[in-house]
Amino acid sequence: MTNQERAGTAELWSSRTGFILASTGAAVGIGNIWRFPSVVGRNGGGAYLVPYLIAVFVFAVPLMILEIDSGRRARADIVATFRGAGPRFRIFGWFVVAVVVLILSYYLVITGWILAFLGSAIAGTEISLGGFTDSYAPVVSFVASLGIVAAVLSLGVREGIERMTTVLMPLVFVILLGMAAFSATLSGFSAGVAFFLTPDLSVLADPLVWSAAFGQAFFSLSAGMGILITYGGYVSGEMDVPEAATLIAVADVAVAVLAGVVVFPIVFTFGLEPSLGTELAFSTLPAAFALLPGGRVVAGAFFGLLFAAAITSAVSMMEVGVSTVRGATRFSRGQATALVAVSVFVLGLPSLLSYTPVRFQVWGTPFLDLLDDSVGTFGLPVTALVIAITFGHVLDAGEERRSRLERLAITSTKYLLPPVLVVVIVSQLLVGLDFLG
Repeated sequence: MTNQERAGTAELWSSRTGFILASTGAAVGIGNIWRFPSVVGRNGGGAYLVPYLIAVFVFAVPLMILEIDSGRRARADIVATFRGAGPRFRIFGWFVVAVVVLILSYYLVITGWILAFLGSAIAGTEISLGGFTDSYAPVVSFVASLGIVAAVLSLGVREGIERMTTVLMPLVFVILLGMAAFSATLSGFSAGVAFFLTPDLSVLADPLVWSAAFGQAFFSLSAGMGILITYGGYVSGEMDVPEAATLIAVADVAVAVLAGVVVFPIVFTFGLEPSLGTELAFSTLPAAFALLPGGRVVAGAFFGLLFAAAITSAVSMMEVGVSTVRGATRFSRGQATALVAVSVFVLGLPSLLSYTPVRFQVWGTPFLDLLDDSVGTFGLPVTALVIAITFGHVLDAGEERRSRLERLAITSTKYLLPPVLVVVIVSQLLVGLDFLG
């Protein structure tokens, strides 16, 4: 795909708002809604918010600024953008794409679970995670989720991605606010919010809490995944990049905090374990919903919220692959989308089958869990480090900087972020901390 083709109006965001909503959709995913409360529960409640907010606004936002600006200047796919730093950097672009597509391959499996639970809530039927994964129904829901993502991408940037996120992102906030209002009526509201927001500052002496916060921040914001480089390539004209990145981060944090306000009152009302992850979303919370007045509506809202968040993130991840294929070939958007979709299906089969009667495992661990613990946990900080070093040090990013905030962001990304990411990576290797859930 040439720069001229990429610059066609159909392949550009129609407005600054469209870009911010699409990028917020990329950032807001299931990590905000079920993983974030889970990680908070495991790391001492409200005190976790201190390192998390530092990680977001001091380190992740500057990287987001760098990514958006690099994509906007290159106006090309991520591999071509890396190639702009020098031919030898092209391989790093392919590495980032490979990590993102591998993550997408199992992310869509979980998205399929959410779709199945949403359908069950709407139909008013009972479903359990154990019963669901004891069947081959996950195959159907995985294919359906993949098909939805491919259909959106085949429509293009404006008609597909932007139109979808323009509808779904406001809906996410409406549902969250409605559920937060409902949670305020529960008996466990005060205890849940107190657990969530009251800091136990003693845990801040634990370096693992800081490592968890930094890992979650980068995962949640999609920073360092090349998504914002890709989306930045569709930005037309001038845009205040620091302002846009900050708005995306604020929206992402707002969703995570609102999710905690929704989840913890339910957890404390029914005496549930606040540190659970997947089990909390698919087992304990649905059981709690069944005991609530209007529980079917609450369950539908919760899984509708999860699905909207999951699908917008999945679209952004697949677009990295689609854009790259178009840049490397003469394929149309439809052809590139079909090729990437087939690739994701093939790559996703081992993860998919690990939670069916096949029970595909490696070293006694479900393949999906193994992939999450390896590629998901280690891949993201490594790709963030590669992007920070390449575009912070190699490219002459200072020449076109027009504001003090942009200069500050590039300085932070060049000198502060790489050592922090190295510490996060080393902590994963030495301790095996799973900051993703």
